[in-house]
Amino acid sequence: MNATQNPFSLKSVYIDFREITKARLAISVVFSSIAGFMLGIYDLHSLDWMVLLKLAVGGYCMVGASNAFNQVIEKDLDALMDRTKNRPVPAGRMSQATALIIASLLTVVGIALLYTINPKTAMFGAISIFLYTSVYTPLKTMTSLSVFVGAFPGAIPFMLGWVAATGEFGIEAGTLFLIQFFWQFPHFWAIGWFLYEDYEKAGFFMLPTGKKDKGTALQIILYTVWLILASLLPVLGYTGRLYITPIAAVIVFLLGLWMLFYAVRLYQLRTAKAARTLMLVSVSYITLLQLVYIFDKFLR
Repeated sequence: MNATQNPFSLKSVYIDFREITKARLAISVVFSSIAGFMLGIYDLHSLDWMVLLKLAVGGYCMVGASNAFNQVIEKDLDALMDRTKNRPVPAGRMSQATALIIASLLTVVGIALLYTINPKTAMFGAISIFLYTSVYTPLKTMTSLSVFVGAFPGAIPFMLGWVAATGEFGIEAGTLFLIQFFWQFPHFWAIGWFLYEDYEKAGFFMLPTGKKDKGTALQIILYTVWLILASLLPVLGYTGRLYITPIAAVIVFLLGLWMLFYAVRLYQLRTAKAARTLMLVSVSYITLLQLVYIFDKFLR
């Protein structure tokens, strides 16, 4: 049989691996870890490229493992939703056993790589996989509090970078964790809003009130305000080595107002389009905030 007739190809393997690990999401998570790492080092002269590479690859494996385990567990539910029915496992392109092997290998490789950086980094990586797979995933069909639980593993990557750079978990890593923790809520509730009908097919109830109503929209606004406050903590001088200048704080505050504007807009309109816009803004917000923190550190 020639290559054109054979359904097995490197391209199909690559595409399925990319989908089982949710590559785009994993890369954005790795970016958060790298941002935390850059904030943790003392200066560019102390940048260890090998440690950074191990953090990036280990971080990708960590997120990829969580996503692969998730898709094994939710195979039947994924098949019910338009957004997920074409994933490798529910679509039948990959068996559950194969996906489980991939997830297990990614777990071992990821934690081993993070352990070579330092034990605390590996510990937080393992906690992230456990919480996402064993607590967040089963809770999604039980309660909207699953988003609260999922915010913990979701907030670890930014902090993980700092721990990888310093070997310590202190006020600095805790502050980075807090920022990304509060960010999770408006981000995921916005997703839960515009995908509400699709999630409903699988019995997932992601919104805090269970409905696309003013109560949910108001909570999105409140968590966005807490996010803004958390992001400004480093300017006060009480967060150890994690510090931003007043100029950077103004930029971070303006970014926060930008996101808050779209949170308020969702409250006013309560449409899927407004929710999708908020989701996109939230992704841009967290990336820009991390870049502002990094540039402020190395340009001052």
